[in-house]
Amino acid sequence: MALVTDIFRASGKKPLNVRQIASKLEMKGDHTLLYEILLDLEHQGELTQLEPGKFVYANQGIEVVGRVDLLSSGNAYVVVEGQPHDVFINANNVNGAFHQDIVKVSVFKRGAERRPEGEIIEVLERGKIQYTGILRFDGKKSVVIPDSPKMQAEILISQRDINGAVEGEKVLVKLTKWPEKGMYAEGIVERVFGMPGNNNAEMHAILAEFGLPNEFPKEVEEEAEKIPFELPADEVQRRRDFRGITTITIDPFDAKDFDDAISLQKLDNGNWEVGIHIADVSYYMSEKSVLEKEAFKRATSVYLVDRVVPMLPEKLSNGVCSLRPNEEKFCFSAVFELDDEANVLNQWFGRTVIYSDRRFTYEEAQSIIETGEGDLKEVVLTLHKFAQIMRKQRFTHGALKVEQEEVKFRLDETGKPIEVFFKIQKDSNHLVEEFMLLANKKVAEFIGKKRSKQDKHRPFVYRIHDAPDPQKLEEFAQFVSKLGYKIKIDNPKQIAKSINKLLEEVSGKAEDNMIKALAIRSMAKAIYTSQNIGHYGLGFEYYTHFTSPIRRYPDVMVHRLLQTYLDGGKPPKEDDLEKSCTHSSERERRASEAERASIKYKQVEYMSERVGRIYRGVITGVTEWGMFVEMMDNKCEGMIRLRDMKDDFYYFDDKNFCVIGRRRKKKYRLGDEVDVLVHKVDMQRRQIDLQLEEL
Repeated sequence: MALVTDIFRASGKKPLNVRQIASKLEMKGDHTLLYEILLDLEHQGELTQLEPGKFVYANQGIEVVGRVDLLSSGNAYVVVEGQPHDVFINANNVNGAFHQDIVKVSVFKRGAERRPEGEIIEVLERGKIQYTGILRFDGKKSVVIPDSPKMQAEILISQRDINGAVEGEKVLVKLTKWPEKGMYAEGIVERVFGMPGNNNAEMHAILAEFGLPNEFPKEVEEEAEKIPFELPADEVQRRRDFRGITTITIDPFDAKDFDDAISLQKLDNGNWEVGIHIADVSYYMSEKSVLEKEAFKRATSVYLVDRVVPMLPEKLSNGVCSLRPNEEKFCFSAVFELDDEANVLNQWFGRTVIYSDRRFTYEEAQSIIETGEGDLKEVVLTLHKFAQIMRKQRFTHGALKVEQEEVKFRLDETGKPIEVFFKIQKDSNHLVEEFMLLANKKVAEFIGKKRSKQDKHRPFVYRIHDAPDPQKLEEFAQFVSKLGYKIKIDNPKQIAKSINKLLEEVSGKAEDNMIKALAIRSMAKAIYTSQNIGHYGLGFEYYTHFTSPIRRYPDVMVHRLLQTYLDGGKPPKEDDLEKSCTHSSERERRASEAERASIKYKQVEYMSERVGRIYRGVITGVTEWGMFVEMMDNKCEGMIRLRDMKDDFYYFDDKNFCVIGRRRKKKYRLGDEVDVLVHKVDMQRRQIDLQLEEL
């Protein structure tokens, strides 16, 4: 019966007669038994018989609204806010909806163990109207072939709307008409990037694909240039002066925008004073300026493989606001008195002026930590000691220890990747991280934590991370159990500890990166909001972003709110604050997607020079059409299509996360190591085709 109802679910509202159903089931001969099954399903309320022998699926009418996530296969998922599972949409039931559209879905009722499936019945709002692609001349017409596999329709461009583009160039096209059955989408060329393969053209196209800017408006640059480097003497007098206290920065070797600095001094009572000093961006950016409007619009800096697209113009990000060595700077600071066990005894928040004595790279600070020798070694080693204590306490109190290797590239002068390497977090990274977490946590507690019943609610910007959805966690537990691992999910207080234990077990193994990635996917996404629920991943009841205002707009908001409350000022409207939080979360998501797209492009470009080579890899995904394999040497991921596996006919076993050969019963499971040959690379679609090699 389940097979029959599946056929009706896939047909949507289309009625089917007995012969059509028999054909889909590949049944020959007498259909009497099938007709009896259909009548039984009608009796159960699953089907409605419109006329003798013609039935339609009856379990329709549950309607939800969500956003479309279109797959390259043509199928889609509709993400419905507040629901644990996305609604699966068969390609036949997408009905003209595009990726990111807001749609109304008629949901089919399904069993408890099966995900909901449905049909898109109405497009309520078009979510994406710009696409990048290659312009092609096809006889008398011009079409743009989109880069994104999520956009499968070619876009027709009239000759007057090609904007000077020539055959083969990469362009940005804006849709003006959506396709009906058998028809083209239509659009106009808005920007011409240049020929595919050119590094600048590709990076600009990625930014445009996600609706991100690549340059500042003239009036924004002009306003930034008017800001002086000199610190006004009257403003210096109003601030707490840290210029005589040893202050350092620790950043990547190629960093130019220094958001944060740390000062350290021993107090007369034997305790330590640690100052966490953050660039005072809000001092230089008034709330009604064009700088402010542009910073809000961008909401975040974007970090592509070969460039940074900053939130603020260079005059501010790399100059006036940047805490460069041997320069006096205005900061907003969180200052803590610590004992030798890193316990916070006292705290102070406010505006300061500092002087950075030394700029360390992570590598230089790491060398001091490892050897005990180097400039200002007492400062670095003392901060390192405190950071180790705080880090240990954090994990003891329930923080998750999910750290993935970060893929990096060495590029030649044209932007071509010549080497792949991995950025590994070391003690010097953890040193900075722990003090930034301390500042973020304590600022959020200072504003959000009520000390008495008389305390008024103070609207604020929080960085929250919800607890994992129980169903997703159950699926993750089932998955790792297939690989021979266990996590305990029955006790909420022990979940983080159990996941950390799992991650320690898999550390260094072939499946390490895959399991970490899947653990992250099973978690909620961190977002900005005025409604605090705590940060599950960090194990903090209160948390915000205070420490990076050069590259994150929410941090600017936090600085302004903190100063308002320190001054006893009037709080903002919470609804307005929440809208700004939602906007910032959305821009952050776009920036992350663009960053991943640039990494994927460089990975594909790197492998385009290595077609024909064989690599050892690990299976990171299995679907009904193929297996994803991540190559261990370079973390590039490609696909082995099941149709290309010639030694047997393989099918997908979704319950056991594997593909199985029908004749020889050979299994390929998630986490298995395999040898693969790089067969083909599609630069436009950013896809790597692999072929299985026998071990």
